Parts: sequence; structure tokens; C-alpha cells
Amino acid sequence: MKSHERIRNVAIIAHIDHGKTTLIDSIFKAARTFRENARLSERIMDSNDLERERGITIKAKHCTVTWGDYTINIVDTPGHADFSGEVERVLSLVDSALLLVDAVEGPMPQTRYVLSRALKMGLRPIVIVNKVDRPHGDPSGALNKTFDLFVELGASDEQCDFPILYGSGLNGWVVKDLDSPREGMDDLFDTVIRFVPPPKVDPDGDFLMQVCTLAWSDYLGQIGCGKILSGTLKRSKKLNQVRVAWTDRQNGSFHTIWSGETSCEHLFVTQGLERVEVEEAHAGDIVWFSGPDEIALGDTFMDPTSQLSPLPPLDVEEPTVSMFFLVNNGPFAGKEGQAVTLRQLKARLERESKTDVALKVEDVGRHDGLKVSGRGELHLAILIEEMRREGMEFCVSRPEVITSRDENGDVQEPVEELTIDVPEEFQGTVIQKLALRKGELVSMENHGTGTIRLNYVIPTRGLIGYRGEFLTDTKGLGTMSSRVIGHAPWAGEISGRSRGSMVSVDDGQATSYALENLQVRGTLFISPGEEVYCGMVVGEHSRGNDLPCNPAKRKQLTNHRSATKDATVILDAPKRLTVEGALEWIADDELVEITPSSIRIRKAILDPNERKKAAKGA
Repeated sequence: MKSHERIRNVAIIAHIDHGKTTLIDSIFKAARTFRENARLSERIMDSNDLERERGITIKAKHCTVTWGDYTINIVDTPGHADFSGEVERVLSLVDSALLLVDAVEGPMPQTRYVLSRALKMGLRPIVIVNKVDRPHGDPSGALNKTFDLFVELGASDEQCDFPILYGSGLNGWVVKDLDSPREGMDDLFDTVIRFVPPPKVDPDGDFLMQVCTLAWSDYLGQIGCGKILSGTLKRSKKLNQVRVAWTDRQNGSFHTIWSGETSCEHLFVTQGLERVEVEEAHAGDIVWFSGPDEIALGDTFMDPTSQLSPLPPLDVEEPTVSMFFLVNNGPFAGKEGQAVTLRQLKARLERESKTDVALKVEDVGRHDGLKVSGRGELHLAILIEEMRREGMEFCVSRPEVITSRDENGDVQEPVEELTIDVPEEFQGTVIQKLALRKGELVSMENHGTGTIRLNYVIPTRGLIGYRGEFLTDTKGLGTMSSRVIGHAPWAGEISGRSRGSMVSVDDGQATSYALENLQVRGTLFISPGEEVYCGMVVGEHSRGNDLPCNPAKRKQLTNHRSATKDATVILDAPKRLTVEGALEWIADDELVEITPSSIRIRKAILDPNERKKAAKGA
């Protein structure tokens, strides 16, 4: 038997929080990938600090386990719609997918999205009904809904005849039959080896591969990842690099826009979680390599003398939301981190765009910043948080949706499918709020457990700034998830934030005396002793207008007013904004100031007189 016939390449796909990464933890333990006395953390595939803190997968991860004499390459994909660009590229690396469905929630919006991509690429998924031991779990109901989803998405008869497994990733068991003893992962490995086909490759042909994933190393530069479709790749091998673009996407025709000779300087394969450098790799292997000065998603690499044709470009869905990343020109610039210049900001963002194909960076001629577009608020918020943790200081504007025009010149905007699970007592408030945001209620389901599921179609604009409000309205008990489903005509004006800002008119240190008077006018964002500056937003006004204020005001001391009276002042705890919370809250004329230690909100124009002039001009 040829070596590539002992390889199985699979991706794990599911909606967010349906247990992909936890299942992989159990797979590692069952396959004894690590020595028995190794200390392993939970969700070992979530190696990024942000992934661990938030409990989500942001970047697709590759790992390899062995079972008998078979090598199984597994790709853990993100479940959040904002990182769907990661899902799109890795599906071209694999030959099947493990589709996880929560036994309680059933198929969700991202389940539909990732399954549609897998079916479109001709993959035959294996369905795993996960978390079957949860209270209110309904494995048969979840399975029936999943089958309906296959049919609805146009799956072929062969794709609809999928293997079914039941399990609990957390407790480390997967079985073919719920009546079987619930232990071990043998049924999972057996199903993968029997059902997943070996890679369709030509081990004896000329070398051919396409880059499906990008990475970056400060030592090696850009790194490309792909599956070898033909031949053998050796370290230091001379290669021909070809880049193509669509001529007519509907007819499948494309043309070469660039080609050149390069070489493979470093070559890696995955063993467990680690990339291990090797001298050569063969057809069917998923490899990482460096050497070319620049690698783009979809680039084809082949032997310089090969007569093979380059592969078609890879499709990546367009961004839906944009914002401006600006140089920090506030009074505190450089005090809490590295105040970056426009050149440094541009270099950092362009480096990110080399590995994140769903991100676009544009220079629109502003002297103080760049326009950055992504797949959603969370996508951009994660980038902001990563840059912040690197010690950078900068400002960002309010997210805006990216519109387009149809053939008649009418404005089109992105719309999303929104699914909400909410306790029955809060459904009225949610329905009322979403109606104001141009949400259209498509269906309502009662689970019989005190929870209502609401399915909406809503403009992306309507969701900007709503998630925090939703958690408040449902007392943190509601869940919501969405995915972009296309574009629709502009839905009209959507009312924004109903409350104004408390804006400082002076520089200095906030005092208890001033804040005691301000807290009755709204919600404060700061505490006594914090430095403030003119134009900084220090709280949310309880009314719709902005309130100029002086949080640094001190009382005049006389014989009747003692300095020790401040010790009796009782202040409410201030509201501390996260990156996402600040992006959702700010108005069009405000910016979020990002530093390693603080997240502040400020007016884009700090001087109050200049703001008045700008408002009159507008």
C-alpha cells in the first residue's frame, strides 16, 4: 500500500461553542499523542491567550495524531462567523469533515454556513451529535434537524448518507450507538479510517500544490501551508510560483497575473501540535514551507519544467464592516505605551493582512490613519486587542458597514441571519428592540424548556451596538449568533444610541467631589484620581444630548468646608468598557483611544469650540 493511502485529512467544523476544541483534547488523550506524565491544559489547541480568555477559536489550527499505522491530520476551525475566512481556506486541505452538532441547540447559523461550504466542495461529512449527556439534550431531534439542513442545502444522495456518531467531547467518549458502553474514542477513529477517503493525489507525478493557509515568522518571513497534490517537495527545491485571477468566475475561467521562480528554503510537517522541520514530504502530506519573498492565498507552486496547469483561485468572502485606525494625537499619547507613527501603524496592519485574508487595509489619503475592513466587529476587535497587548497606542473610529450599488444604482447593504435563544419573559423586549433596528422576524420556536428561539433577517447595521444592550435586556441569559447571508436594498435610517456623552471640558485629576455630582446625571466610566483631559468622554449622560462637565473640579475650602468631608462620599463603581463594548457604544463623532493599560473614549475633535464649528458646518 502506498504511503498516501495511510493518510486521512479531516476538518472539525461546527457552530461556536459546540465543542470542537474540547473534542480534540479527548482525541489527543485517546491517541496518546503526549507522554502520560505531560501536564496538559484544557483546550490545548487554543494556544493564543485571547482564545483561552474568550473560550473561542480564532485561528485554524493543524494537528496530527496516529492510530495504528494511519496518520490523521486534523484541522480545528473557528466557529464564530467573523472568522469564517479561516474556515473557507482550510476546507480545501481536507478530504472530509467532522460536523459537530449540539444535542440541545441543534444546527445553528454557523453550522449552516460551514456545512454549505463543505457540501459545495464535494466533501462527505461525518455527523457527531455532541453533548448528548447534557440536561434537555435531544440527540434524535438534533439529528433530524441536521438531516433537514443537508437536504435544504442541496446535498447529494451520497452526502445525505452520512455516518452518525454520538458523544461527549468533555467526557472523552464517542460511540456509534447510544446503547453501547459510553467510553473511549475507538468508534471515532474507526469511522474516520473507514469512511474518509485517502487524499486524491498523484505520488509519481510532477510536484504541484496550492497555498491554502498563511502564517508569518519574524525569522523566516511569510510561511505558506498546503496539501501536496502531486509529486515530492524537497528542501532547497527550485519551484515555479504562479498567481492567477478570475476572468469569468461563473464560467470558471481564470488567467495568470504573475509567475516567477523561487525555492523552498524551510519545510515543515505537523507532529502532534508541533511543526517539525523535514528534508522532504510526499503527495498527500499537509506541509508548511518558507522561501518565497511573498506568498498569497491561492498561489500555485510546481516544478519549473512541469506542464501542469495552475489551480483556480480560492474564493474568500468580502469584508462587511470597516473602521479607521488612527494615530493617537491625544494629550496622553506615549504615556502608557508606544505611540506609533502612521508608518509603524501601516507596517503592522499590512503584516496582519498577509496572514489574514479576510482583512483589507486601505490608504484613503488621510494623513493620520488607514481604513481597515473585516468580517465583523469581533474580527476587528480581536486585531485591536492583539495590537494593544503588543504595547501599541492608537485610536479607532466607530465601525461602519460596507455598502455597494446594484446595476440600477441603488444602495445595497450586508444583511445577516440572526438566531436568538432567550427566556420567554424577555422575548417582548427583544422583539421590540430588533423591530427598531429593522429586523424582520422569520420564525419563532418554543423548545418547551422555557426558552424561545427567534430567527431574524436583519441588516448588519442593526446589530452594531446591540450585543451589549441584548445582554442587559436578557440579564445575561440570552444567546445570539449571526452570519452574513448576502446583500439587500438599504433598509433606511436606524436609530443609534439614545443617550449622550459626559464630556470633560478641563484637564486634571478626577475628584470625588465632582464625580458625586455627575453620577446622578448618568453612568460614569472613571474613578476618583484618574487623569482626564479636555474632550475625553467620562460617562454616559442619562439624556440624549452631550453634557459638558468638569470631573476635575475641586470645592473651595472655607472654615465651613473641610477637606476631610470627601472621605464620606459614596460613589457607584464605574462602568469599565472592553474593546468590543467601547466600539459598540461610541457615536460617529467619537473615537476609542487604545493603550496597553487603558481603553478611553474621546471626541474626535477635542476642542469644544472647534466641535461646535464642525457641527454647524455639518
